[in-house]
Amino acid sequence: MTEEIQKSELAKMIDHTVLKACAQAGQIDKLCIEANEFGFASVCVNSSWVMRCVKNLLSSDVVVCTVIGFPLGAASTLAKAAEAAIAVEQGAEELDMVINVGKLLDGQFDFVRNDIAAVVNAANGKTVKVIIEICNLDDDQIVKACELSKEAGAHFVKTSTGFDESGATVEAIQLMRKTVGPDMGVKASGGIRTREVALKMIEAGANRI
Repeated sequence: MTEEIQKSELAKMIDHTVLKACAQAGQIDKLCIEANEFGFASVCVNSSWVMRCVKNLLSSDVVVCTVIGFPLGAASTLAKAAEAAIAVEQGAEELDMVINVGKLLDGQFDFVRNDIAAVVNAANGKTVKVIIEICNLDDDQIVKACELSKEAGAHFVKTSTGFDESGATVEAIQLMRKTVGPDMGVKASGGIRTREVALKMIEAGANRI
């Protein structure tokens, strides 16, 4: 089935991303031009670039995505919620937040759920994707992170920041899709650089790359 996906359909599943600390205005503008040209789902940038991207994409179907608590996820819940609220006020339509991995590994599940829920509430209806950083988790912990994300009202679970040891795997995507069911989004992120790999992730259950 995935072999039949056209370029335009695949493009609609892609978040075109620049998150490096040294990114400059010209790179952000180029990101927006490329996203508009190819019809990507979104551009994903650090929050200081949200307003520039919104301006660049005013007449486009491409939405602006930003990251929350990135890349560590260890900021306070209040800080994450504030960051989310400001980003939405400035025009972000999607928010990719990083889970507090340390709290998850400590078994502080109420904290993790409430941390995610605070960002979901601050997002005021905008799409929230929860980055669970699979390279730090075993299968049971991946399942728990997905369950907590779903319970907190998030819209997607996402494999990786791309800033840690490794990125998405087919096995993790399959497990995440099985856990969250058909109605929640699954985003494969990190190390996906060819159509072939992207299609494998989609076949495994990802609906955003």
